[in-house]
Amino acid sequence: MKELQLKSHRFRAEREGDWRRLESLLARVEGHSAARLSDEELLAIPVLYRATLSSLSVARATSLDHSLVDYLESLSTRAYFFVYGTRAGIGQRLGQFFRETWPAAVRGIWRETLVAFAITAAAALVGYLLVINDPSWYGGLIPGGLAEGRDPSATTAFLRHTLYDSGGKQAPLAALAAYLFSHNAQIAIFAFALGFAFCLPTAFLLAQNGLTLGAMFAVFVSHGLGFELGGWIFIHGVTELFAIILGGAAGFRIGWRVAFPGDRSRLDAAAEAGRSAAPVIAGVVLMLVIAGLLEGFARQLIQLDWARYAIAASTLVIWLGYFYLPRRPPA
Repeated sequence: MKELQLKSHRFRAEREGDWRRLESLLARVEGHSAARLSDEELLAIPVLYRATLSSLSVARATSLDHSLVDYLESLSTRAYFFVYGTRAGIGQRLGQFFRETWPAAVRGIWRETLVAFAITAAAALVGYLLVINDPSWYGGLIPGGLAEGRDPSATTAFLRHTLYDSGGKQAPLAALAAYLFSHNAQIAIFAFALGFAFCLPTAFLLAQNGLTLGAMFAVFVSHGLGFELGGWIFIHGVTELFAIILGGAAGFRIGWRVAFPGDRSRLDAAAEAGRSAAPVIAGVVLMLVIAGLLEGFARQLIQLDWARYAIAASTLVIWLGYFYLPRRPPA
C-alpha cells in the first residue's frame, strides 16, 4: 500500500503542473469565453489535453488511487468539450450524452448505487415488519397525502378500489399519481443536493422512502392484495425508484469526497465530485419524467396485473441493459 501511495505521489508530482495549467485555462474559458485567452494559451489546451489523456491511461493501467483517476477523467471530459465541442451540433451533443456520458457516469458510481439500493431495501423491510406486527406504526411512516384512507382500518373492498379504475372515475387516481410524482421527484433531487453534508441527509431520505414503501405493502398484504399493489406500484415504480436510488448515489459520491477529500481541499473535492455526478442527476430528471408518464397514463389505463408486471419487468431490463451492459468504447 505504501509503495502504491509513493508511486501515486511521484506520478502526480511529475505531471500535476500540466494538469493544473489545463484546469486553470478551462476555468477561464468556462467562466468567461475563449476570447480572453491568448493565441499561445489557446494552442496550449489541445497539447495539455493530450498529455492529460496520456496520464489518465497510465493511471488506469497502473491502478493508481481512485481519486486521481476520477480527477483525470473529469479534467479530460472538460477539455474534450472545449477541443471538440464546437464541432458538434446540439443533436450530436445530445447523442453523445445518451450514448456515452450518462451511462458512463452511472457506471462510475456503481458502489454508491449499491449502497443506496441497500439502504432503501433494508428500510422497506423494516417498514413492512413494523406495520405488519403493529399497525399503529403506519400513521408515523406514511405521509398524509399518500394515505388518503389506505390504512390498516380500511376494508379490502376499498383498498382494491384504489388500485383500479372503477366506473371510469380516474380523478382520485390521477391526483394521487401527481402527488406521488412530486413527492418522489423531491426525494431524488434533495438526495443529490444534500449529499454534501457527509451523506447523512441522503441516507435519511432514502431510508424514509423505503420505510414508506414497506409500510404501504404491509397494509395491502394484510388484506391479501400484496400482488395487486406490486403491479400498481412497479409499473412506474421501477423507473421512479431507480431514479431516486441514482439521485442518492450521486449525493453519496459528493458526500464521500467531502468527508474524505484526500490531498485536496474539501471544496475542490466536492466540486470535482459534483462535475462527475452532474450527468447522473441530469439523466435522473429524464427518468422522473418517464416515470411520471407511466404513472399518469399507463397505470391508470392498464388494469390487468400481468400487464402491469410485464411493463415493470421490461423497464427494469431496459434500464439495466442501458446502463450496465458492456459497449464498444468511443473512437
